[in-house]
This record gives sequence, C-alpha cells and structure tokens, in this order.
Amino acid sequence: MKHAAAEILREYGPFPGVESVHGVSFDGNKVWFASGDRLTAFDPASGETLRSIDVAAHAGTAYDGRHLFQLAKDRIQKIDPDTGQVLATIPAPGGGGDSGLTWAEGTLWVGQNRDRKIHQIDPETGAILRTIESNRFVTGVTWVDGELWHGTWEGDQSDVRQVDPRTGEVLQRLDMPAGKGVSGLESDGGDCFFCGGGPGGMVRAVRRPK
Repeated sequence: MKHAAAEILREYGPFPGVESVHGVSFDGNKVWFASGDRLTAFDPASGETLRSIDVAAHAGTAYDGRHLFQLAKDRIQKIDPDTGQVLATIPAPGGGGDSGLTWAEGTLWVGQNRDRKIHQIDPETGAILRTIESNRFVTGVTWVDGELWHGTWEGDQSDVRQVDPRTGEVLQRLDMPAGKGVSGLESDGGDCFFCGGGPGGMVRAVRRPK
C-alpha cells in the first residue's frame, strides 16, 4: 500500500450561515455541498458562492450529469439542480446511517459510516447490488478513472484512501493533517479531490496522486 501525507491545494470557506459541511459533489463547473438544510454551489476557481437550494441535506451528495442526488436522513432524493425540485425519492440502504454518496456508471454508491461499508445501489429502487467492507468509518465516496476512493474519519484521524472495489483492500492512503477531517468527498475528474470538512464549514481541495 502506498502511504503519504495529503497535499492540501486550497481551502474554501467558511461560508456564511454554514456551520457544517456534509456531502460534496462536482457538476463539471460548480462544487456543491450539503449543509443540513440546503445545498450550496460555489465556483472552485474564484471560491465565490453561486447559488443554493433549500432542501434537506444531511449527508452525501452526488451528480449523474443531469441531476443531484442527496441523502436526507433515511432517504435519497433526486433533485433538479435548475429548479431545486425533488423529482424522486428512494430508501437509503443504511436507514439513516448513510454517509457518502457518488454516481458511477449508472449506479449510486453509498458509504455506511459506522458500519464501515460501501453499498452499490440501484438509483431507481434503492436495491443493494454489491457491498464492500472497509476497516474504518466511511465518510465520502467517489470514483475517478476506474478508481474507488473514500474518506475516513475516526476520532482525530482522517484520511482519503483508494480501495479495491472487489476486495476492499486499501491500495493508497493520504493522511489528512490533525484537525482537518473529511466528511464528504468528490473528484473533479482529474488530479483534485474536493473534501468536505465537517464542523467549521470548510471545503478543501486535496491533490490526487498520479
């Protein structure tokens, strides 16, 4: 396993009125983050807040190219980002113990925080298709270039790690500095991860190793 310190490229926030950042997603232009009672989008180049949607947003956030998906307690809501309307709702696999959320190749992947698992689910029904075991509390999850990465946050220790999607074996680990936890996680599709920082209302850009 490769092991290194996480390289923080940039910090965004704190954002006005945001006490805690949960899920994080990226739509190709804007970074979206969940903060309890709303989703907020900002420009990663300028850091400027662009817009927000009033919707329950308690944990992970995902984007499928057209719609946002948002964990709200024990449900996953499908949201039109243009209107803010909730289009559909499916049950979350962890019944409220869910953490991260990401979209990859037609399915949703959902982190289970204290259960230390990641479930692949059907985005129409919520049915569980596959489950991967982790050995740490799972926070955010993301896919990039066929690689599955997830955040962990246990006590004072937090990292971003790449795991084998078949076996759950840890392939790479990036340790976050003390006091900088990872609540949500999303790749920009290139060499950067956007990491939600939990309480304190920050989002951090972390370099993805090549």
